[in-house]
Amino acid sequence: MILIIGLGNPGKDYEFTRHNIGFKIIDKFADSLEKKSCYRKFNSTVTESSYDGKKLILLKPQTYMNSSGTAVSTCYNLLRKQINSMLVIHDDIDIEFGEIRLKTGGSTGGHKGLESIADKLGNYDFDRLRFGVGRPPGRQDAADYVLDEFGKKEREEVEIGVQRSTDIIRDYLTEGIEYVMNKYN
Repeated sequence: MILIIGLGNPGKDYEFTRHNIGFKIIDKFADSLEKKSCYRKFNSTVTESSYDGKKLILLKPQTYMNSSGTAVSTCYNLLRKQINSMLVIHDDIDIEFGEIRLKTGGSTGGHKGLESIADKLGNYDFDRLRFGVGRPPGRQDAADYVLDEFGKKEREEVEIGVQRSTDIIRDYLTEGIEYVMNKYN
């Protein structure tokens, strides 16, 4: 089983913000799956499906970004013996806007959602798909910047990046993290 987590904040107020790119990507990927079951559990919205013969759990924590680890660890701890890999999809201000990078393990780069997950799991050993949202302009606070919506000029590029991310997820599922890091980084 592969656990894929899209990070974001619940509610209409956050739907189109930079911080919710993980939700947007996981929703787009879920839409492409044929047979699926959707429900609420683990204080998350959950989609169960399969791809290339592998069982998938797609998780969108509804705990707000900074507490994502609570939902993720509840799911992970219950299914631990069945999980072969875990991919966390999130925004990253240290990557240029629209660029996508993949990583396995390592630091959280100060991302509060990742910090929460690492803290609750007790390790940093999970794969990441990082969607670049760029640095805040001028002296704008990073926390305020990621809670802003994408600008009109950015939206088309976001849609292209979201589609590219779903392609990367498919490659991740069939070929693994090393392959996608070599192909896309």
